Amino acid sequence: MDSIDLSPEQFRSLSQRVLEIAVDYLEGIDDRAIPASGSGSEIQRILQAPLPETGLGEQAVDELHRVARHSRAQNARFFAYVMGSGEVAAASSDLLCSVLNQNVTIWRSSPAGVTIERMVVDWLSQALGCRGFSGTLTSGGSSANLMGLAMAREAKAPANEKGVRGTPPVAIYASTEVHMSIPKAIALLGIGRENLRMIPVDDRYRINLQKLEETLLHDQASGIVPVAVVASAGTVNTGAIDPLPQLSEIARRYGAWLHVDGSYGALAAIAAPGKFPGLQLADSLSLDPHKWLYQPLDCGGLLYRDVSAARSAFTHTADYVRALNKDPIEAYAFFEESMELSRRFRALKLWFSLRYHGLAAFRHAIHKDLQHAERLGSLIAQTPELRLEAPISLSALCFRYIGNGNLPDGQLDAINLEILRRVIARGRVYLSNATLQSKFCLRACIVNHRTTDADIDAVLTEVLAAAKEVHQQAQ
Repeated sequence: MDSIDLSPEQFRSLSQRVLEIAVDYLEGIDDRAIPASGSGSEIQRILQAPLPETGLGEQAVDELHRVARHSRAQNARFFAYVMGSGEVAAASSDLLCSVLNQNVTIWRSSPAGVTIERMVVDWLSQALGCRGFSGTLTSGGSSANLMGLAMAREAKAPANEKGVRGTPPVAIYASTEVHMSIPKAIALLGIGRENLRMIPVDDRYRINLQKLEETLLHDQASGIVPVAVVASAGTVNTGAIDPLPQLSEIARRYGAWLHVDGSYGALAAIAAPGKFPGLQLADSLSLDPHKWLYQPLDCGGLLYRDVSAARSAFTHTADYVRALNKDPIEAYAFFEESMELSRRFRALKLWFSLRYHGLAAFRHAIHKDLQHAERLGSLIAQTPELRLEAPISLSALCFRYIGNGNLPDGQLDAINLEILRRVIARGRVYLSNATLQSKFCLRACIVNHRTTDADIDAVLTEVLAAAKEVHQQAQ
């Protein structure tokens, strides 16, 4: 039976073939339609295959072309969701990451990996104005939010030993615009989604401070322990930034933990720190370098002010991972501050990307995204058939096609839904949607280092062309 081990020469040849496929993908990326080519059943028919008993060798390499061909094109006009654009210098180091195959869980398991991740966490903390924070890289914002709220629960209503049934009634507070990962985390922690207080927002889609205080006072009178206030540093719908200094003061006054969900927006503080006053007041802060540092998936992170809070939440060890010495560097264990044991060397690509380009290049790219959002907002404001539906706080824009302005909201919802479908099907620009005040909106979110002014201008061209098609079909 043949060994699965490849010689260095075989690996070099194989890597070169894969590199050529990646380069072909990048060279044609702006000329391709963004959606994957083919329907779900067609792509399944093309890619589905039986498990081979005998290796396919070169045929398997050839089929990587099909994978690339039937993947969505992450090009300069992809403005849906909050999706980073996959910076390729970082991507190049991902191959080395997999070859090194380091388990970044404890120093002796991955000396370079642990050293680099701790350094990258320190870099991020400094760049965001949170000097002195510790942290860990995660799979993404969802896991970071789960860990941040686990720390909050253990700090305010400890349950690790006796379970949540042994704790007093608790509640967590967040705005109605909070990310879906927050109620999911609350459910997983055993707190229960019924104990998430959804606070209304103001006219800028930020948490309403008066309503928050009223809810906290009511709960306090009922003997309910406020575990955490969750602030958004960039909501997923509109990019709204909750008033962090005021939320910090309220959380402190009621004895609650302040967790800031900065998965979308926090890294924009590198380019626009003035948008994020009070970020350093957080007890914990989630962020996603695979969004606004453009890193390939996956690369999220959690920063926190107090290492002892992380250790209280996550420390649980066994003899087989016991530290073998007392040296403060060599005894370090990420699993004492994280819910993960096996951990990929996520920091390598971010470390390499930051060193290769320099922080100033990322600052410039983020600033350019913010300018592009303002440009698109200005174009929408100058177009009578379109209307902005929310202020522009970061780089997310929600807008609607309103035609002559005389159509009822229900009809406009249907028209805008059909416009979105047609824009996506046309393939040149990719938008998403949001619902604001019960209105269906078109949504563009610009976290894309490839985007140019011409790409921004194409949004209006495509939306208006799709609207024209909708009206023509209705006649």
